Parts: sequence; structure tokens; C-alpha cells
Amino acid sequence: MTTPTARIVGRSEIEAVLPAVDVVEAMEEAFVAYSQGRAVVPPVGELLFDSPPGDAHIKYGYLKGDDIFVIKVATGFYDNPRKGLPPNAGLMLVFDATNGLAKAVLMDEGHLTNVRTAAAGAVAAKHLMPDGVETIGILGSGLQARLQADFLRQVTSVRDAVVWARRGEAVEALARDLSDLGFRVSAAASPSAVAASARLIVTATASHAPLLRPEDVRPGTHITAMGSDTEGKQELSADLVASADRLVADSLAQCRERGEISRALQDGLVKEDAVVELGQVIAGACPGRRGPDEITIADLTGVAVQDIAISKAVLSRLSEA
Repeated sequence: MTTPTARIVGRSEIEAVLPAVDVVEAMEEAFVAYSQGRAVVPPVGELLFDSPPGDAHIKYGYLKGDDIFVIKVATGFYDNPRKGLPPNAGLMLVFDATNGLAKAVLMDEGHLTNVRTAAAGAVAAKHLMPDGVETIGILGSGLQARLQADFLRQVTSVRDAVVWARRGEAVEALARDLSDLGFRVSAAASPSAVAASARLIVTATASHAPLLRPEDVRPGTHITAMGSDTEGKQELSADLVASADRLVADSLAQCRERGEISRALQDGLVKEDAVVELGQVIAGACPGRRGPDEITIADLTGVAVQDIAISKAVLSRLSEA
């Protein structure tokens, strides 16, 4: 008997079929499946590096009754751009769940992780942002800041953006790229200045110290925090998290260990029963925003079920090509 050979798919092939995938819808379905207990997702594997600074995440899992399981490795090395290298890399391994044989190796170079992360931000905004948003605020100037803005175009018609980052030249480059996406962009002098101008805010940094505090955030604001994906990173102060009217986790299990909610839990400022999962909000099992003046926070730490969903969708499109 001849053992089937795993298909090796390069990034260019993946990018060619991605436009045919509704990634936002795929993420919604993935989060609902996770919160309904239909996904098996073990704890994240993680390697942290100090010199040079970087991390590697290993995420894996499957949907009950599905025909595949996925193991994803994603890396982020933050000094790479100074060396002329991309900051992110990685791949996804897709296996046949009926026999354990490898079906495909998606050599996406971290692109699928970046895309599914940005799509998750759009999902959070779709279900939690207030009515009447006039400006989108973005903290950070990396690739994820660009992708978050790109995917937000699918869920809101707002095209005014205010951005902040530590380096002025990075802000200028981000402003040019967002202008190409149709945004009217202004730069802010500080994170608090972003919060003063925007009621839909995305934090997409690798910060290890809070960028926003309770006094910075106006009533009726939604914040999607997605940069704090490893222990030690923090974008929001714990008391800001505690002051929110609605706290939404992509995974409560993961947010006990990492992300903005973990800090508030560890400090005793928030109880677990105050946190709902994004999948519950999408499915209507728990309310999201309950009033125009509420402050809502979505803590996105990245869940393997997202990798399962996007890899399966890409493989399906590849089989049709």
C-alpha cells in the first residue's frame, strides 16, 4: 500500500485562494464552535527568547467529528525588520483525523496567522462596537495594525483613523499605507490622545507596560486588545480592564494565563463570572454591548480553532482550483 504524500503549499498559492475565503465569517463560526464545546484545544505551547527578543507559539486542536486536525507554529522576532527580515514566520500542519497521516503543509510564513488575527478583530468590532463611531483608533504601527484596519473595512464604513506608535517614521509609513486603503489618517501624540478621538480602538503592540488607563477612555468606547499574547505583555492597565462594562475573551481558558484579562484576574480586580466568550456573544447566548455608553473590551489571545478554520477553508479552495 502506498502512503499518501502530504501536499506542500507555498505562500503564493495560499495568497491566490484567500480572496475567495470569507475569513470573517469563518472566524465567527470558529469562535461559536469553541464556546459551544465542539473544539478540542490544548494549552498553548510557547517558547520565549530574550536576545534577540522573540517568541514561538505552538497551537493545535480539532473540531469534534471533523476529518482533520491542525498543528500551527508561529514565530515573532521583533528586531527582524531592522535586519531586513519579516517579523513573523510559521507554518500549519494539517493531518487526517481518521488515520493520523499528514494531508498538507501550509508554508504560509505566518501569513494565515496574521490574517485570522485581523479577521478576529473585525469580528469583535462587528459585535461590540457602539453605533455612531466616527473614528477608528490604532495603537501600533506593524503589519497587524495595517491588517486590522484593512479587515475593519468589512464591518464598518468609518474611514477616519487616528494612529499612535513610538517611532514617528513608523507612524508616517502606517499613515501612507492606510491612506492607500481609503482612510483619512491623523497622528496622535500619545495613546490617551487616540482614546480622546476614537470610540473604536485597536491595540496592536508588543508593549510590556499599559498604554491606556481608565481616565483615558470615553464612555461608549470599544477596545479590541490583541497584542498581549504572551506572559509579560500588557497594553491596558488592569484597572481599565476592571472598569469595563463588558469583558469579552476569545478563550476564557487562555485569558486566565495571558492577555489583558489575566492581569485583572491575578490582581483580584475581576472575577471570572464577569467574563464572557466572543463565541457566546456571536451566538446570542450572552449579550455583548448592552447600552450606548458602555465600555467594552475584547481580549484576543489567538485560539487554535481559528487556525483550524482558516487552514480548512484554504485547503478547500485549493482543491477547487
